[in-house]
Amino acid sequence: MGEPEYCSHCSMKTKERPEEEYKKLMNRLNRIEGQVRGLKGMLERNAYCTDILVQSSAVSAALNAFNKELLADHIRTCVTQDIREGRDEVIDDLLATLQKLMR
Repeated sequence: MGEPEYCSHCSMKTKERPEEEYKKLMNRLNRIEGQVRGLKGMLERNAYCTDILVQSSAVSAALNAFNKELLADHIRTCVTQDIREGRDEVIDDLLATLQKLMR
């Protein structure tokens, strides 16, 4: 189950993700990247403001969906494992993350 580890180069936590989770998240990011390129193209073509705003809103919704999926995976794996191993400080970390996401 992809336990968090610390990167030897930067002292940050890392996580080995199962291939299916990795592919699912990357597919979402690739679609979002395409949407952002579409936004740039709309701006370059002088698209009407409200059309750009609607597309921008779609990008925001896609990023929110990505965040929800990643957060759910995080809770199911990293948080659950840490709690089972007696590292209850993970709850404070999760709460801090949620506060950042809800800004």
